[in-house]
Amino acid sequence: MLIAGFPAGPWGTNCYVAATGPGAECVVIDPGKDAADGVAEVVREHRLKPVAVLVTHGHVDHMWCVAPVAGTYDATAWIHPSDRHLLSDPMAGMSRETTQMLLGGNYQWAEPDDVQELDDLQELELAGLRFVVDHTPGHTQGSVTFRTPYADADISELMFSGDLLFQGSIGRTDLPGGDHPTMLRSLTTKVLPLADDVVVLPGHGDQTSIGRERATNPYLLDLLGEGDAGRVTRGL
Repeated sequence: MLIAGFPAGPWGTNCYVAATGPGAECVVIDPGKDAADGVAEVVREHRLKPVAVLVTHGHVDHMWCVAPVAGTYDATAWIHPSDRHLLSDPMAGMSRETTQMLLGGNYQWAEPDDVQELDDLQELELAGLRFVVDHTPGHTQGSVTFRTPYADADISELMFSGDLLFQGSIGRTDLPGGDHPTMLRSLTTKVLPLADDVVVLPGHGDQTSIGRERATNPYLLDLLGEGDAGRVTRGL
């Protein structure tokens, strides 16, 4: 399996490209601002053909380049229906800081030509890979994660966690569509039951694992009844 990831744009959002190997079809996950060139470089280097763009949630730092990437490669964009409106109106989900940052720019967004909607526990077969969709609202109403099997003795799955779970933290819930109790419920029902060997590829920062986060993440420790530490939330 080939996984290429790189941080893009002013928010350092991780964009991922996944394929069965070089010379194959591939899936692009969360192409945010300035990600299109990085995707093109990975595609050229490994001789890949993007057939799908998966969006963990509709915040602008994760979807800025969805339409350009999908359009360039004639790929299908996949997003949860609760966040679909953000593809064409990302201002509806922005923080004040982000809005101020973008003031004065002539920005235009539109849906890609082919958009498909995601559902909880849906299984996608794309580019020879299987993805399980988990609806994980809290950061946004339509936040999802994508899990895919990984053929390694020490790793059972990879989880593209978006802004649900980070190394040592979780996504913020103070933006439009965010809700902290809902976030905690998503962590309880969708993260804590996973095996320790699941590798987490987050929307920002370094990769981690479910086992590491279960043992050290203050939010998960609180949910397990073992936490009493300072908290920092992340994300746009």
